[in-house]
Amino acid sequence: MDAAAALPEAWSQVRAPVIVPLLRLAVAVCLTMSVLLFLERLYMAVVIAGVRLLGRRPERRYRCDPVPEDDPELGPAAFPSVLVQIPMFNEREVYQLSIGAVCGLSWPAERLVVQVLDDSTDPVIKEMVRLECERWARKGINITYQIREDRQGYKAGALKAGMKHAYVRGCEFVAMFDADFQPEPDFLKRTIPYLVHNPEIALVQARWRFVNADECLMTRMQEMSLDYHFTVEQEVSSSVCAFFGFNGTAGVWRISAVNEAGGWKDRTTVEDMDLAIRASLKGWKFVYLGDVQVKSELPSTFKAFRFQQHRWSCGPANLFRKMLMEIVTNKKVTIWKKIHVIYNFFLIRKIVAHIITFTFYCLIIPATIFVPEVRIPKWGCVYIPSCITLLNAVGTPRSFHLLFFWVAFENVMSLHRTKATLIGLLEAGRANEWVVTEKLGNALKMKSSSKANKRQFMKQFMRIWERLHVTELGVGAFLFSCGCYDVAYGKDHFFIYLFFQSIAFFIVGIGYIGTIVPQS
Repeated sequence: MDAAAALPEAWSQVRAPVIVPLLRLAVAVCLTMSVLLFLERLYMAVVIAGVRLLGRRPERRYRCDPVPEDDPELGPAAFPSVLVQIPMFNEREVYQLSIGAVCGLSWPAERLVVQVLDDSTDPVIKEMVRLECERWARKGINITYQIREDRQGYKAGALKAGMKHAYVRGCEFVAMFDADFQPEPDFLKRTIPYLVHNPEIALVQARWRFVNADECLMTRMQEMSLDYHFTVEQEVSSSVCAFFGFNGTAGVWRISAVNEAGGWKDRTTVEDMDLAIRASLKGWKFVYLGDVQVKSELPSTFKAFRFQQHRWSCGPANLFRKMLMEIVTNKKVTIWKKIHVIYNFFLIRKIVAHIITFTFYCLIIPATIFVPEVRIPKWGCVYIPSCITLLNAVGTPRSFHLLFFWVAFENVMSLHRTKATLIGLLEAGRANEWVVTEKLGNALKMKSSSKANKRQFMKQFMRIWERLHVTELGVGAFLFSCGCYDVAYGKDHFFIYLFFQSIAFFIVGIGYIGTIVPQS
């Protein structure tokens, strides 16, 4: 009783001298970051509009004449030798899709080497992949099946080991596809010419197209985020300074550029971005082709998506920590390119964008409800966030009606992205955690076909306690309590947002999101 009575008095004593100044400082910092993020989004919107209006497409900026196919003297020798790498790890559901698509590429068989880098730990899956490679080899495809004794370096280690084989020395370029990617037959004919005719170009990156975007609401939300990345961020970076982060798949590298940059390194979980930055610091240029699209699969289970986002958020922050001084002291690139890489690419897009979303909208704004002395200007909590949201929506016009749900979902995921970003910056325990994103392929359709599996699905669905996410439930409870307090004592009507956002956290917290796969 005495302790409970003392709480209000203790709160009143620390509120004015401690809580209010700290909260005002936090609001000022968050408003500053919001303005920086808004200016970055506005800058990219202006640039992409200029690119479209002026027609600065890659084929107008670079020579890309097709490789001659009807040269009677050279014949297939007119085509450069290309290595295609397919790294995979226990990809039972999708290995046939990627291998089949790559083996179907329209390129002379004698000028194409397909390399399947299998790090699978399941002996059954390894045997299945090996037999698939042998099946295509009997059809005349130059395909090799490579395994390692251990998974040291994960994907980077597999790609690095693949480049050491003697038959790779005769190849000029290397294309890479993850196990769920399915390039069209003309992929090489549309990308290789940029490398052949422009010796300053090291990388040609294609766009991803998602085959399961309509599977569930979570995949639609992912499509909206990734479409902005490809439609705006990649296009702007490619047009302005010929630099962007390699996406790790659906791209073609000049092998000499890879070697000059130091090859693959496994010091972070974003080996693709690491290589791209090192190559860029050597003076190499990159080209993004938005009209060349490669089919791929979005993670449709929340568990897979959460692990993927941890890797994508933690890796860049950790790489920024390790490469900052290397970028600053580099003498081969201009000061403007250094500013673009450090400020635009890393600081704003990879760090501020993650931290501000969760800190401001899920912590600071709700906290100000309990401290009415701290006011947030309407432009900071309404106008700027609304503008940023609308600018992000241009990538996927068909999903504009889902914008409100996308905002709520992104705020939930910002919890994991903020945590991962801080882990990467501080290089904490999970900084180098690598979990391969699970791909379902057609597994869900097959598993849900029988009545028995449907009954098992419902039984598993009812075991809610196995799918609970305590952190999301805790944040949801905090936001809901803030909303209730705002209804009773507030004047800014924040409760409208807080109740809606708390519902989003509760939905994710009970695991009612994404595809729920019945166990076999």
